[in-house]
Amino acid sequence: MKEKIEIKRFHTYSYPKIVVLVTMVKDGRPNIITLAWHSPVSIDPPLYGIGIHPKRFSHDAILDSKEFVVNFPPMDILDKVHFCGRISGRDEDKFGSSGLTAVPSEKVGAPLIEECYANLECKVVEHVTLGDHTWIVGEILSVHADKEKFENELVKDTEPVYYVGKDIYTTISDKREKVTLRNR
Repeated sequence: MKEKIEIKRFHTYSYPKIVVLVTMVKDGRPNIITLAWHSPVSIDPPLYGIGIHPKRFSHDAILDSKEFVVNFPPMDILDKVHFCGRISGRDEDKFGSSGLTAVPSEKVGAPLIEECYANLECKVVEHVTLGDHTWIVGEILSVHADKEKFENELVKDTEPVYYVGKDIYTTISDKREKVTLRNR
């Protein structure tokens, strides 16, 4: 039987959501934020959107630099994905602390993450405040993908990270069970 649920919990019913690591540069230093709120917005022109709360360090970093990279991590780096979602770039060099590898992009100043199976280089074309988050839309300028991880543009031979909520992650493979990570 269904029960009436608090409206503020509405978003939990859209999980699981694939996780991305978004990179940007602030004051010459690269940074990473872990996000589950993101989506393709348009095919022509190629646009991608990300949702970020204004209090996040990455929010202003992206709006100031007007660019970002969306990186799709595999499950085997889940500990690094979780770390980047729990530590602020205000206080910590996430690349140095996580051990993730920054690789120069072709079209933007924000780096790609080498360990990720796909990367979208984006230039900010629009942003709008919607409630307590800002939806930032970027035009995709370049796409990088590990072709061995795809077959007919569908993921194979990799396990994308999905966020379930409350520090719980899973993947689409039948090889793994859900993994729970707590704040460190």
